[in-house]
Amino acid sequence: MEWMAMVVGYGLALALGCCIGSFLNVVIYRIPAGLSLLFPPSRCPHCLNRLKAYDNVPVLGWLWLRGKCRYCKSAIALRYPLVEAGTGLLFLLTFIVYGVSWQTLGYWAFISWLISLSLIDWDTMTLPNPLTQSGLVVGLVFQASLGWMLTQSWSGVALYLMGGIGAAVLGIWLFDTITILGSAAFGRAAMGGGDAKLAAMMGAFLGWKLLLLASFLACAIGAFAGGGAIALGLLNRDQPMPFGPFLAIGAVLALFVGQSLIQGYVHLFFPSLILPGLDTF
Repeated sequence: MEWMAMVVGYGLALALGCCIGSFLNVVIYRIPAGLSLLFPPSRCPHCLNRLKAYDNVPVLGWLWLRGKCRYCKSAIALRYPLVEAGTGLLFLLTFIVYGVSWQTLGYWAFISWLISLSLIDWDTMTLPNPLTQSGLVVGLVFQASLGWMLTQSWSGVALYLMGGIGAAVLGIWLFDTITILGSAAFGRAAMGGGDAKLAAMMGAFLGWKLLLLASFLACAIGAFAGGGAIALGLLNRDQPMPFGPFLAIGAVLALFVGQSLIQGYVHLFFPSLILPGLDTF
């Protein structure tokens, strides 16, 4: 019976993630266009026909339609089912790692914001303020709630909330400093202002330790990807590259393996150092 409950839980987490991914596709398309998220209902962007409910079933709807609109036969981008499936898998992984807990709910929200912001940045080279600001607020609420769940005291709420605020401020300062120094060194804008706001949101969810790790991973992955793209002729040296997706990748890696990476680093280079728990600030 225990394994049956586990399978059901995994299936529900995966299905929920796919459904949220379907909504994120709407967010990614409509927020940059200045459209309402609720009206009009989902429709084909080519012929404007309203989609049937069964056409909107995450992943399966795209497969049933064979990647084409039911009415005008226009191609439906493969990215739609990929976002749905990717969100579902990340929700499932979060549930496997954190189980039935407040952290799971909070990190599901965090992942949803990261996916929306990273793909919008990829498409438009912008990180919309409504998303970064709302994500920051949700992150701080998550920290305050986590403080209550773990300590059952108002002092715990204050401790976790102040930790989230401090990490958010650190994120802004860190990337504003990188922007100023990079702009002075290269004579042009090194990073957009939205990246600092995204880093603040990441700090609110992750805390300062995992924020620093996520930022390091983002810079390393971004440098490797940018260098590879330039070497392959896909990007020239003066062409801007969105950094939001790399911040999101760094944040997801920090979320799932950050504690192990930090502990492994400390044990390797500072074996006598006692490191406080990473769930505290």
